[in-house]
Amino acid sequence: MAHTHKLEIFRGLWKFKSNQQKIWGVLVFLTFVTAIEVILGIYKPHVLMSPLLSPFEGGFFATLGNILFSPIIYMKTLNLIFILLTIVKAYYITWDFMHMRDEKGSLRKMVVWTAVFLICYLIFILLQEGGYVFGVYNADDSLIKRDF
Repeated sequence: MAHTHKLEIFRGLWKFKSNQQKIWGVLVFLTFVTAIEVILGIYKPHVLMSPLLSPFEGGFFATLGNILFSPIIYMKTLNLIFILLTIVKAYYITWDFMHMRDEKGSLRKMVVWTAVFLICYLIFILLQEGGYVFGVYNADDSLIKRDF
């Protein structure tokens, strides 16, 4: 018994006639997203190299706001764009190339949302550890000097 695949992407906005055309269409989309990442990584526009907000100053609520917003809003805009584009690529690879679209809803949610949670958690940990290492290397009394 043959199982038919859904031949549209972007929630039905782009429809294909065959499964082979759909694979090529998703490949073109992922190539486009990757090209945007590469171009932004090479040129690093000066506009995107500053954070969206600067940290709050003074008081308990300012400290609480800095703790809550630091992983996302105080990040450079370029890094935030890279993270979002990477999540979009991971989603479409899982959704179309691994045929999650054709599975039952409970399995889809379990696989996709677990992966999204773990990716976000990994990003959070890497950013926190990267900030710590940057602080260690750039402290006034650091014994470690930058040689890379």
